Amino acid sequence: MDNINKVVVFQVGNEEYAIPIQFVMSIEKVEGITPIPHLPSYVNGITKVRDELIPVIDFEKILYNRSYEMSEATKMIVLQTEMLSIGVIVSEAKEIIDIPSDKLKQLGLIAYQKTTYFTGVANLDSRVITMIDPSILVQSLDGIREIQEFMKSQKETT
Repeated sequence: MDNINKVVVFQVGNEEYAIPIQFVMSIEKVEGITPIPHLPSYVNGITKVRDELIPVIDFEKILYNRSYEMSEATKMIVLQTEMLSIGVIVSEAKEIIDIPSDKLKQLGLIAYQKTTYFTGVANLDSRVITMIDPSILVQSLDGIREIQEFMKSQKETT
């Protein structure tokens, strides 16, 4: 059973990405985001999920430096990492699938400092899905320490 990776597949731009299921708390509609001034451009604001305030980040902004286009399919994937919980806005949350380990290939781009959160590529028949480690993603974002401190202060005042 160790050789199967259960992941949530989602779309950003025209590409498919996946995050291991153990990091995913829920998949939500995008609503009720409160903008907070002076946060990094990839942060849309904060929202409340299950009575917890979490920062909401725009994955399209992080990957392609452009803002997402809101549609019926737009979703927020709520992730739990060791550092903090975050909401990630994606074009579409597609499915939960099992990826056999033998279909995962290491990426040569992992050595590139700005994409250390890409942990591999799943080569499945007619699909190529880039794997993402949310813990590494969160640690690699500029300004995340300040956001973490902000979220901690918000938690203390509520």
